[in-house]
Amino acid sequence: MTNLLDLDAAGLAALLGALGEKPFRAKQVLHWVHQRFAGDVDAMTDLSKPLRAKLTAAVEIRGPAVVGDATAADGTRKWLLDVGAGNAVEAVYIPEDDRGTLCISSQAGCALDCAFCSTGRQGFNRNLTTAEIVGQLWHANRTLLADGVTAPWVEQGRAPITNVVMMGMGEPLANFDAVARALPVFLDDNAYGLSRRRVTLSTSGLVPAIDRLGEACPVALAVSLHAPDDALRDRLVPINRKYPLAELTAACLRYLERAPRDFVTFEYVMLDGVNDGDVHARELAAIAREVRCKYNLIPFNPFPHSGFERSPDERIRRFASILQNAGVTVTTRKTRGDDIAAACGQLAGDVADRTRRSSRVVPVKEVHA
Repeated sequence: MTNLLDLDAAGLAALLGALGEKPFRAKQVLHWVHQRFAGDVDAMTDLSKPLRAKLTAAVEIRGPAVVGDATAADGTRKWLLDVGAGNAVEAVYIPEDDRGTLCISSQAGCALDCAFCSTGRQGFNRNLTTAEIVGQLWHANRTLLADGVTAPWVEQGRAPITNVVMMGMGEPLANFDAVARALPVFLDDNAYGLSRRRVTLSTSGLVPAIDRLGEACPVALAVSLHAPDDALRDRLVPINRKYPLAELTAACLRYLERAPRDFVTFEYVMLDGVNDGDVHARELAAIAREVRCKYNLIPFNPFPHSGFERSPDERIRRFASILQNAGVTVTTRKTRGDDIAAACGQLAGDVADRTRRSSRVVPVKEVHA
């Protein structure tokens, strides 16, 4: 049966057309699934009984199976979601004063093998389907509403998730087709109705896919930079060996022509003694003169056998100060949910690795070289 979470408006209109129904019914069904979070067709009470009968025979609403649910002291909540064959991915809800953000996964594991990432250490099994991607947002909203979550930004009965960041497990642009079908559902006024500025996709730098995203569905773009030069980035973010910084920054400039924001966010994890020197900050400032950007400094969140340590707070402050004095916009990400391993870089889930990457550990001395 077709899972309604797998369909955008066009796909749903095509399905209804095949059932002999008018395309406008797609808006009604989208509303029931993604705004009222119906769990089955029978809940769609403004559809006729004959239509509900046809839909019941053809479709289902199958959300993710939850195998873990943990809440941190700061209110961050992490769900471990079963995606079959021994694989589970993680989605993280981050409540703030003026928004509720959901961090969504796009793959079971990750094949890019970034040196400091817990997910990458687990290897890679498969891409998630569109239904599995959209299902994370559907589940989070549905669960939070059922739990009676209240916050300043939540109107009575409205979905609490206001922002989506595709920064969970996996490289979104390595699963382009499924992600490109999920994004319009996030943006559709008859579904979640999020603005392009409130949906952020984070990539390690797959240059051709950045161009495809700009053409297909431009949303806010974040790039996992983590090093200001090719030599260091080759070690920390191996995809740089295929798409070096000059190609990446050129792709960012092309993307900005279509982007909903007038800047790219460059994410930069702070690794003690590796990429946090004054010279690195000055090199980042030079990149900012080429590409309109802001830097988001991320204190490294340790995980077992990572081989890295977090830069001291004073070092991070000095690093940020050098950038600010050069006229660059810079923020330092507040660590959230680290007591339940829900912080940036810690998402691991359970992955039946088919790449054997999980058995390989990068020596610290190799990265420091």
